[in-house]
Amino acid sequence: MLDLATLAVLYEKYREAAALPVADFALGPHRFDFSRQTYLMGVVNLSPDSWYRESVALSADAAIRRGRILHEQGAAIIDVGAESTLAHAAQISDAMQADQLVPIVKELAAAGICVSVETYHPSVTTACLKAGAKILNLTGTVNCDEIFREVADFDAGVILCFVQGDHVRAVGDLDLSGDPITTLHDFFARQIEAATNVGVTRIWIDPGLGFYYRNLQDSAARIRHQMRVFLNTFRLRALGWPICHALPHAFECFGDEVRSAEPFFAVLALLGQTNLLRTHEVAKVRGVLRTMEMARGGNDIV
Repeated sequence: MLDLATLAVLYEKYREAAALPVADFALGPHRFDFSRQTYLMGVVNLSPDSWYRESVALSADAAIRRGRILHEQGAAIIDVGAESTLAHAAQISDAMQADQLVPIVKELAAAGICVSVETYHPSVTTACLKAGAKILNLTGTVNCDEIFREVADFDAGVILCFVQGDHVRAVGDLDLSGDPITTLHDFFARQIEAATNVGVTRIWIDPGLGFYYRNLQDSAARIRHQMRVFLNTFRLRALGWPICHALPHAFECFGDEVRSAEPFFAVLALLGQTNLLRTHEVAKVRGVLRTMEMARGGNDIV
């Protein structure tokens, strides 16, 4: 049962972590002041296998239109991906991913939108950064040195996703033993060191709560894990970088109201001091952000 007493105990135990700052930075004209604002990342999926059908765009024109709409709704970043993370979805070659993504990235970037590309392929990373993407949403752990050098060379940023496996499509069981924040901290510390050693200066860390590990197919187990990480997220501030969370769907709990799931989980993520929320429901989650800011007496939401 989640209640105020539970939150109070958690806060008191890790009070010092809650007060730690995280880095602010800019990507070209796009300034991110994480010390005072929470940001939204809108999602555009090119794969017809993607579970969240409202985010699927089956043509470049549709993807560009959705990206523009999400930006107007309040997304500071538009994240575009060509391959679904679902285990049964078709895997898309790196060449095909680049062919699909590059025209969309070019158009959105030309419109002044900060574009992120989700991939684990070095060649796709290079093609999209050349096309104007400012952020790589890295969903793999192989060839990272090569990828980090590309990010640094293009003066871009990277979202480091926690993945137990070579990439998001090659995960098995998630190690749930012990404190998940300790596991996350150790993983990110290694990745951050590798990235900064080759000149990367703009980093987000993402605990990867939306990935499809085999031992988290049971919805109750998955949601318990997600909630635990959300509420403990602020402990990762010790790493010094802003934290990104992909908001879950929890269809088994929400059913016909599944589009309300991400706004619900946004509350938990914000209690854990998340800096960037990756969401398919930008307008709804923006409403949650405004409400929570009003409760705190502020109004700085992007």
